[in-house]
Amino acid sequence: MKIPELIPPCSGWKEDLPRPDEQPVVFPTLGLDTPNHQDEVFLELPRGSALIRGLMIWFALIVSAMLADVSWDYLAVERTPMLDEWLIFAFGLFLCVWSIPIFWKFDAAPPRDQPLRFNRARNRIYAYNFNYRWWNPFERWRVEPVAYDWSQVRAERWLKRGATAQGGLVIKGGVVLSIVKPGTNQVIDRFPLTTMGADEHAWAYICTYMQQGPDVLPPPGPPKDHNEVSWCNIALLLAPKVKWPADMDRESRTAP
Repeated sequence: MKIPELIPPCSGWKEDLPRPDEQPVVFPTLGLDTPNHQDEVFLELPRGSALIRGLMIWFALIVSAMLADVSWDYLAVERTPMLDEWLIFAFGLFLCVWSIPIFWKFDAAPPRDQPLRFNRARNRIYAYNFNYRWWNPFERWRVEPVAYDWSQVRAERWLKRGATAQGGLVIKGGVVLSIVKPGTNQVIDRFPLTTMGADEHAWAYICTYMQQGPDVLPPPGPPKDHNEVSWCNIALLLAPKVKWPADMDRESRTAP
């Protein structure tokens, strides 16, 4: 029976994938994804914050309109509402005021992409991470880019099962990258690689690139500009563009 190597293991841990210096055991491929950039120096992979962007922002607008309509109808009545009616109204108002910015920020606050860069020349990984707490829409959600040595990176595959409101079964899985303290299995940072995508095949692609270079990998498709978004997706148009810190951007794209 397999047991996790890392302390602590990721949520929904299924297995530890090969280490950065070990040979991949599955075929290296990114599935339907295409690298943002790939050459002898660095590989940059896209990492969207959600499979679908642009829906939640409409929920925010709809809830706002419903709140305005209900508030007008409620406050326009001629009789004086009872205490329990005021409490119900106040609770509903609180939920709306709390949920509207959440719906909006889920779509508009995350950057247009959260890329990962793997620099072969420097043996470093650079992650454009976006950190937030979903239950607190009133704090500042922000990008926090990080950089680590390639030797510190570990990959874990996770799988979660859950039930839907209709009684169905939902299965969700992916690969998370865990950063360990040098010389130990103690995790000091963790962020996603894929969710419902190529999973361990994507990790194999990255390891193959870092170990042997781009020439042994399947030819990638045309690169994509993550800041180029469709004119009809309001959420992505409002979302901030990807902008690495100048020093990290230069370091991650060049050899020593």
